[in-house]
Amino acid sequence: VGTAGAGGYTVPPAFRDKLIERLKFYSAVRQEADYIQTDTGASLPWMTNNDTGNVGAILGENTAVTELDFVFGTASLDAYMYTSLLVRESLQLIQDSALDLNSFLPRKLGERIGRAQNAHFTTGTGTAQPLGIIAGGTAVAAATGNATSFTYDSLVDATARLDPAYLGGGNLAWMGSQAALASFRKLKDGHSRPLWEPSLQAGNPDNLLGYRFILNNDVPVPAANAKSLAFGDFRAGYIVRDVTGVQTMRLTERFAEFLQVGFLAFQRSGGTVQDTAAYTVLQNSAT
Repeated sequence: VGTAGAGGYTVPPAFRDKLIERLKFYSAVRQEADYIQTDTGASLPWMTNNDTGNVGAILGENTAVTELDFVFGTASLDAYMYTSLLVRESLQLIQDSALDLNSFLPRKLGERIGRAQNAHFTTGTGTAQPLGIIAGGTAVAAATGNATSFTYDSLVDATARLDPAYLGGGNLAWMGSQAALASFRKLKDGHSRPLWEPSLQAGNPDNLLGYRFILNNDVPVPAANAKSLAFGDFRAGYIVRDVTGVQTMRLTERFAEFLQVGFLAFQRSGGTVQDTAAYTVLQNSAT
C-alpha cells in the first residue's frame, strides 16, 4: 500500500467527510437593533421631536398663558446594495466535488454580506453607507487614566448618563469587543470583588454591573481616544432596514466559454441611529 507500483495504485484515496470552516462572529448589531422590512429601497423618512427641554409652569391668576410651540424635525433611512462579490466554479468541480456546493456557496456568500453589514452598522460613517451605532452615538470621553481600558468609576458614570425614561425597558446592555470584555473580566470594585458576574442560572447571560454584555468585534478595541464601548437600549437607539432577504444569483452563461459558473449573493439593507438619547458611547481618554 505504501508503494504505488506495488499495489498503492489499487487503494482509493481516503477523504474525511467533513469540511473544517474558520468562523467569525459578525451579527451583533442586527440581533439587538430595531428592525423593519420594506417593499422598496426608497429613502424612508420619519418625523422627530425633542421636547424634553420644555416644562410646564405655574399660571398666576388673571395672567395670560405663554406660548411654547413644538418643534418637529425629520430623519431618514436609506438602503444600500450589498454584494458578496463573485465566485467562479468550474463545471468539473461542480460535478466532482464531494462538498455540496449548492448549500455551501449560498451560506458562505451570505456570511460575507453579514460581515460587511455589521461593520457598517457599527462604525459606518453615514456617507454612502449606513451610519453606525458607535459612529452615530453621543460619545463622552472618560477621565484621564482610561486610555486602554475603563475603570470601575467610568463604567458607573456611563450607567448614570441615560435618562430614567430609558431604564425600565429591560433592554439595557453593554456592547464592545472581545478585548474590552477581557479587560472587564479582570476589573474589581473597591472591595476587590470582580465586576464581571457569571450567571448562576441556565439561560441567563453573564453580566457587567448587572447588565448583559453584547460581543461585537467591529467595535474598536480599547485604545487612546477610541470609541470602544457603548451602553444603553440599542433597540430604541438603532434601526436596521432590509428591502429583501439575502438572494443568490447563478450566472450560467457569462463564463460559458470557460466552462465555469458564477455565483454571487446580494441584499439591500440599511441602518441608522434613531435615538441618540437611548444609549451612550464611551471614549477612551488620550492618556
